[in-house]
Amino acid sequence: MSNDNPPADGVFVDGDPNGKPIEENIKSRATWTRLLFMVICCFLVSLASFVGTFVVVLGFLWVLFSGEVNRQIQQVGQSLATYIYEIIRYLTFNTEEKPFPLGNDWPSGSLE
Repeated sequence: MSNDNPPADGVFVDGDPNGKPIEENIKSRATWTRLLFMVICCFLVSLASFVGTFVVVLGFLWVLFSGEVNRQIQQVGQSLATYIYEIIRYLTFNTEEKPFPLGNDWPSGSLE
């Protein structure tokens, strides 16, 4: 195996200085802290999805009985959608910014 093509599991041949050995990753406090935040985020996305279901039903009932879209319900839905998006980005390692309440503020409900 050449140094140009390291193994996929992160174990590097001959102590390659460009990567960390598995033992260092396992002992890293940052890795375990990230896991804790990820577990909390999984709970938060479940809770946000539950609230989102309530908002969807409420929005539908509003349209059914009034014939108009409620702007406030629409903004809450947009805010929840943005929040869930931020959580998913964090969980999939696309950002290091932690979502509300672990880091960022609650996203605005501004409609784009």
